[in-house]
Amino acid sequence: MELYSLTIHELQEKIKSGGVTAMQLTESVFSRIDAVEDRVHSYIRLMKEQAMAAAAKADENIKKGDIQPLTGIPIALKDIVCTKGITTTCGSHILHNFVPPYDATVVEKLRNAGAVFVGKANMDEFAMGSSTETSYFGPTRNPWDLQRIPGGSSGGSAAAVAADECIASIGSDTGGSIRQPAALCGIVGLKPTYGRVSRFGLIAFASSLDQLGPFTKDVEECAIMM
Repeated sequence: MELYSLTIHELQEKIKSGGVTAMQLTESVFSRIDAVEDRVHSYIRLMKEQAMAAAAKADENIKKGDIQPLTGIPIALKDIVCTKGITTTCGSHILHNFVPPYDATVVEKLRNAGAVFVGKANMDEFAMGSSTETSYFGPTRNPWDLQRIPGGSSGGSAAAVAADECIASIGSDTGGSIRQPAALCGIVGLKPTYGRVSRFGLIAFASSLDQLGPFTKDVEECAIMM
């Protein structure tokens, strides 16, 4: 079985035992992206250079015995989450050159937990849609049937997990934008209780309803991400 198809908890065991390095895992995910991304179109922007550097740092930490819950795990971020120094577009041409000067809290927390960020996932423009067909950067396809939609607005985040183009991902949900694409792509998605996850750095759609949450392959991984 390929590394990119495993779950967080399966990979945690391999990383802790020294059976897999973060570099090997990240390389496996990018090989999968190379194989399927031109058909699925889960991502707006890949972050391979940053990801490989983060994986190398994760391997250094592993050697020191510093292993966090997500050390070396490749994660995709919906492109509605601010990332310092990296373009954040919300799927819109209006923000095609917007480079945030800070990281969202969720990005900081995931990085502190050892995550490796693979790229910024495609989405309906400004999260206003339920099919990921309204992105300025083109539609995302459902990995199970390329003629079907993956749902939305977090369709890129869901499709990336379902297609094994990352191990887990982050989406946002206002009125179903995590839960619906998770259902359509056959994976697990969670909209947390309001206030459970900081919204700082999430570009708003409806501030009192927006929530950041995880997409994973199974429920145990979802709990680890939270």
